[in-house]
Amino acid sequence: MFNGSRTYSPLPSSSVSRASSSSSSSLPAAPRRPPRALPRHSSLLAQYSSLLESYTEGEIRQLISALVERYSQAMNSGGHELPLFPKAGNRMKRARARHKPCALKELEVSVSELGLGYESDETVLFRYCSGTCDAAVRNYDLSLKSVRSKRRIRKEKVRARPCCRPLAYDDDVSFLDAYNRYYTVNELSAKECGCV
Repeated sequence: MFNGSRTYSPLPSSSVSRASSSSSSSLPAAPRRPPRALPRHSSLLAQYSSLLESYTEGEIRQLISALVERYSQAMNSGGHELPLFPKAGNRMKRARARHKPCALKELEVSVSELGLGYESDETVLFRYCSGTCDAAVRNYDLSLKSVRSKRRIRKEKVRARPCCRPLAYDDDVSFLDAYNRYYTVNELSAKECGCV
């Protein structure tokens, strides 16, 4: 495969003169092109287009044939398939999930799964808030983001965007633990969600 860090070192002049003096029928040395390197301060697209322009037609054909061969091997091996038109993968699913509005969701879990230190096999309906709050961005959020980007606020942990959180909570939840002790937990499940 080709890479942008390949360098060419010209032959020392003494070895060229010895080679030409030893054989009168030898061909003249081919001109050496400068090493390929990417400029530091240009865009990524410009860097790669200039890099590809430095290859000869034969090198590009060899590169394409190697890529096609790898593609066909991957398709035939049953390993990682590389479809020509990829399906929406995890990245697309995450992007769609990021843009769902803040909403109330629910899940049935055991009391032990809540992580509050109680051992119980009883199940409760746990309601939680999930989603994004992009539509609820206010001038405060924009200003806070700008001030943080200018490093005027450094040490404090602040969020420069609204967060999907409970605005109100369900009634208290009561249950028996594994030792038949009765407990009541308040503010456990969300009743209403919003962007705060």
